[in-house]
Amino acid sequence: MSTKKHWIALTLCLTVAFSILGYFGIDIYKEAPPLPQRIVSASGEELFTLDDLQQGQLVWQSTGGQQMGSVWGHGAYQAPDWSADWLHRESVALLNIWSQRELGVDFDQADVGPKAALQARLQEEMRHNGYDAETGTLTISDDRTAAMRIVAAHYESLFSGEPELRDLREAYAMHEHAVKDEFRRKQLAGFFFWTSWACVAERPGLPISYTNNWPHEPLVGNAPTGANFMWSMISIISLLAAVGGLVWYEAFRRKVEHDDLPPVPAIDPLKKLVITPSMKALWKYALVVFVLFGVQVMLGALTAHYTVEGQEFFGLPIAEILPYAVSRTWHIQTAMFWIATAFLTAGLFLAPIIGGREPKFQRLGVNVLFVALLLVVAGSLAGEWLGVMQTMELKYNFWFGHQGYEYVDLGRFWQILLFTGLLLWLILVLRGLWPALQKKDDNRHMVAIFIFAATAIGLFYSSGFFYGAKTHISVMEYWRWWVVHLWVEGFFEVFATIAIATIFCKLGLVRAGSASRAVLYSSCIFLIGGIPGTFHHLYFSGTPFSVVAIGAMFSALEVVPLLLIGLEARETSKHIESAEWMQRYKWPLTFFMGVAFWNFVGAGVFGFLINPPIALYYMQGLNTTPVHAHAALFGVYGLLSLGLVLLVIRCIQPDRVWNDRVLKYAYWGMNGGLALMIGLSLLPIGIAQTVASVDVGLWFARSADFLQQGWVQNLRWLRMIGDVVFLGGVACLLFFGAGLLRKPKTAGKKN
Repeated sequence: MSTKKHWIALTLCLTVAFSILGYFGIDIYKEAPPLPQRIVSASGEELFTLDDLQQGQLVWQSTGGQQMGSVWGHGAYQAPDWSADWLHRESVALLNIWSQRELGVDFDQADVGPKAALQARLQEEMRHNGYDAETGTLTISDDRTAAMRIVAAHYESLFSGEPELRDLREAYAMHEHAVKDEFRRKQLAGFFFWTSWACVAERPGLPISYTNNWPHEPLVGNAPTGANFMWSMISIISLLAAVGGLVWYEAFRRKVEHDDLPPVPAIDPLKKLVITPSMKALWKYALVVFVLFGVQVMLGALTAHYTVEGQEFFGLPIAEILPYAVSRTWHIQTAMFWIATAFLTAGLFLAPIIGGREPKFQRLGVNVLFVALLLVVAGSLAGEWLGVMQTMELKYNFWFGHQGYEYVDLGRFWQILLFTGLLLWLILVLRGLWPALQKKDDNRHMVAIFIFAATAIGLFYSSGFFYGAKTHISVMEYWRWWVVHLWVEGFFEVFATIAIATIFCKLGLVRAGSASRAVLYSSCIFLIGGIPGTFHHLYFSGTPFSVVAIGAMFSALEVVPLLLIGLEARETSKHIESAEWMQRYKWPLTFFMGVAFWNFVGAGVFGFLINPPIALYYMQGLNTTPVHAHAALFGVYGLLSLGLVLLVIRCIQPDRVWNDRVLKYAYWGMNGGLALMIGLSLLPIGIAQTVASVDVGLWFARSADFLQQGWVQNLRWLRMIGDVVFLGGVACLLFFGAGLLRKPKTAGKKN
C-alpha cells in the first residue's frame, strides 16, 4: 500500500495548522494590551513611565518570574496571581477611600444600598480604559491613584524584608529580601499595576477587558462572557464528532493492519546488531538521565514541602540558600533536561542502526555533545540561583541568570548553547541516517519520518529566541508556548512515535510499510489539533477573543487520539507475550504501556478538565493545572524517556541479567505514588480552589486566607503519602541504575 497519500495528508495538516497559528499570532501582536509611554494621574502627576514598566518586568524576571506566583494565571501556585491580587486589593482600597470619605466607615461596614452604589461606581471607574493611543498616555483618577499607592506600598513591603509581613511571605513561600533595591521594588509595583489594569480595562469598542474578563472578580464586573460559554460547548461538540469519526475509521484501519503483521521471529533480531563505539558511549547519557531524575524528584519533594512550611524544611531555614523560586525552577528545568537527554540518547542510538554503519568521528561527536549538555545544565542552574538571589546585575540576568518564564527559565546565553547542542545532535543523527535514506525500499519512508521528527526537535527550540527581555508579555507567551507546547508536546511526540515504531520494526513485529503509514496517520491526527491547540494556553494572556475560539475548537481535538491509546497498550502487551525472547524487553515495553495509561488519563482526561474556555476561566492558575502537568509530564514523557533509556541499555548489554524485582518495585512505586499524589492532594485542593474561584473570585482561591486553612494544609500533608511511595520507586530505579556500573552477570545465549 502506497504511503504517498499519507505524506500529502501530513503536508496539508502542517500547512493548515501553522497557517492558523501564524495568522492569529499576528492578531496577538496587533491586539496586545498597550504599554503606555506614561501613566499619569488626573491632576497631571507622572506615576510611571514606559521605562519603569519594562524595568519592572526585568525585576519580576529576576525574582524567578513565573516561578514565584503568577501573572495572568501562568506560573507557580503558592504565592498569589499578582495581577488578580493587585486588582482585588486596589478595588477594596478604592471602595474604602470612597466609603470613608462619604459614609464615614469602611466599605464592608456600610449598609447594603450604599455598598451597591459604590460597587457600581467602582465598576465604571475600573473598567474605563483611560488610554490615549495618540499620546501614549494612560490617565487614572486621583482617587484611583491613591488606591494604587496603598497597594504599591504593600507590595514594596512584601518584596523587602520588613518584619510585619514576614508571616505573609512565609505563607507565600517567598524568601526574605526577594528584591533588595527600593527603587526596583517601585518599578516592580508599576509592572504589576499594568498587568492588573489590562485585566479590567475594556478594549476600545468592546465590553470585555484585554484579558477577556479574566480573572473572575465580581467587584469589578469581571465575569465570563456568553461567547466563552458558546465556544466551550463548540469544543465539546467538536470532540464528540471527532471521536465518532476516528472510532469509525479505526475499526477498518486496524483490521487491515492486523492482516499485514509479519510472523514473530524465532530469535531476537536485535542480538544480531553490531554495537558501535558511538552507541557504547551512550552509557554515560543513561547515567545522567538517572542522576538528573533523582535530583529532580528530590527538588520536587522540597518544593512541595515549601507549600506547608514556606521558608523551612522541617524547621531548617533552608530558604535562605535555596528558596522556593529556585527549587521550583530547578525542579522543572532538571525534568526538561533529563527527558530531553533521554530523547537525544534514543536518536543517537537508533541512527547507526537505521543507517547500517557508524559514520566517521561519530563517537567523538557523541562525547563532545555530552560535555556541552553538562555545561548547559550546570551553568544554567547556577545562573538561575544567582539571578533569584539578586547577586547578578539586572542587565545581565536575562542573559545569564533567570529569564522568569516557566519551562524556559534558563538565561538566553545557556539557551543558545543548548540550541547549539541540539544542532550538533541533529547533525550526528542525520549523518547516521543518510545511508538508509539513499536506499529505495520500504524503510526509506521510516527514515524520512525519522529525519522530519529529528529536524523538528533540533530546530523548533529556536522559537524561544523570538522574544527578548523587554518583549510584551502577551507576545512572549505566544512564543514561549511554541517551545513548551509545540516543541515538547508536539514534535517530541512525533519523534517518540517514530522511535518506537522503528524499534518494533527492528524487532520484526511490524512491517516497515505498515509502520510508516501508521506513524504518518498518527502524526496527522495529533498535529492538526495540537498546533492550533497551542492557543488554549493563551485564552487570557492579553489576546483577542479569536484566540479563544480557535484554541477551544482545535485543542479539543488533541484529546481524540488519546481516547484510543488503550488499544495501543493492548497491542504492546501482546508483543511481550509473543515470543520467549521478548521477555528481554519486558520492562521497556511495560514502561511504554504506562505511557499509554497516563496519556489517556493525564493528558486526555485531566487535560480536557481544564481545556474548555469556561473551565479554564475559573481554573487557570489553580492546582488543577499541576494535576495535568504531573500526570502528563512524568506519566507520559517521563515514563517514555525511562523506557527508551532502558531499551538502549538492554541493547548495549543484551545478555546482562537484570534485577526484575527492583524494576517491578520501581515501576509500580512511581506510578502508584503519582496516582496517590494526585488523588489525595493535588486534585482535591484544585477542586476546592475552583469552588472558591467560582463563589468568590480567583484572588481568594489563591490567597493565604484560603490556602492556609487547616483542612487545606492537611490535604497538602497528605501528599507525603504519594511522595514517599513515589520516592521509593525512584530509589529502586536508581538502585537498578547503580547496579549497571558493576561487572555484569550474563545469561545464556539460546535466543
